[in-house]
Amino acid sequence: MYKVFTRTWWKKNTSDGWPNGLEPHMGRRRILTTVHSEEEARRICKQWNAENPEGLLSRRAEYMDA
Repeated sequence: MYKVFTRTWWKKNTSDGWPNGLEPHMGRRRILTTVHSEEEARRICKQWNAENPEGLLSRRAEYMDA
């Protein structure tokens, strides 16, 4: 079993010292679905990432063992 989820990799920080107003930060996981095979998890992540621009905070789909 694998959990497929999205999360961001940056957060806004406008204080001095952070280039482009962004600070590295792993955001909270937002579960999309649970699947039985790693191949299916990879396929869902690849499709989600292709259809959804990552945006300013770099939201990407990932998976992990459930």
